[in-house]
Amino acid sequence: MSKKKKKWSAQGGTKKQEEGAVRAKKHLGQHFLKDEEIAEQIAGTLTLKGYKNVLEIGPGMGVLTKHLLKRDLDLVAMDLDAESIVYLNHSFPLEHAEILQKNNRLNVIEADFLKFDLTELYGDEPFAITGNFPYNISSQIVFKMLEMREQIPEFSGMFQKEVAQRICEKPGSKTYGILSVLVQAFYEAEYLFTVAPTVFDPPPKVDSGVLRLIRRDEQKLACDERLFFKVVKTAFNQRRKTIRNSLKTFDLSNNLKEDTIFDQRPEQLSVADFVTLTQKIANDPV
Repeated sequence: MSKKKKKWSAQGGTKKQEEGAVRAKKHLGQHFLKDEEIAEQIAGTLTLKGYKNVLEIGPGMGVLTKHLLKRDLDLVAMDLDAESIVYLNHSFPLEHAEILQKNNRLNVIEADFLKFDLTELYGDEPFAITGNFPYNISSQIVFKMLEMREQIPEFSGMFQKEVAQRICEKPGSKTYGILSVLVQAFYEAEYLFTVAPTVFDPPPKVDSGVLRLIRRDEQKLACDERLFFKVVKTAFNQRRKTIRNSLKTFDLSNNLKEDTIFDQRPEQLSVADFVTLTQKIANDPV
């Protein structure tokens, strides 16, 4: 092979293929990962314990996709970008024929994850979610994941660093908030590593962070879950105030509001504290 051909191969394909490469689109929040080592590390965050189905959100040009396919799993790559779908269906199989010969269990779907009915793909089977998530919808992705948590034993991937840290943060921090409590009520959250902007095309203006969520064995809270979600969200909507003041709209009895838990601010309360608070509100005689 000539040096020139080696150069094209190292960059991911022929000159013709490069000209047909997917363009990152600002309105979709796309920043394509180009670092193979980091992609391999993200693919390795999934344990594959108790499931084989994996959903990758926002595959772009398939840098993470190909490393996921090196593992023993069934992969769905879902993207809203029609240009990415064309690339994954046509150029990607040609460039990575050797990988697909060993694992061709790849299904490429053009769809909006936030609107797509995932039961059409998985029925009631378990599946994990991973990806280099578009930053502009990353929090919404997490909230949808929580709605389907009974089917999702694991979740990993790349977020804006600030969001990843917030999800994994513990009580007492200024970044501890709604996402922290709601996620950690059902998952063990672990911040894995930070990623510099230089490994993306185009580079974002902020650092990124990779996290992993592993679902807790106990999925049921010892309180009304709907009320729990409402209490958490309402409390953090006025996070600088004490619980007594931030929950004024709940019309609680004066006797309950004398409880010392109402003297604290929301970032001081653990998941267990919020469960206790929800129980107290549910049992309030007013």
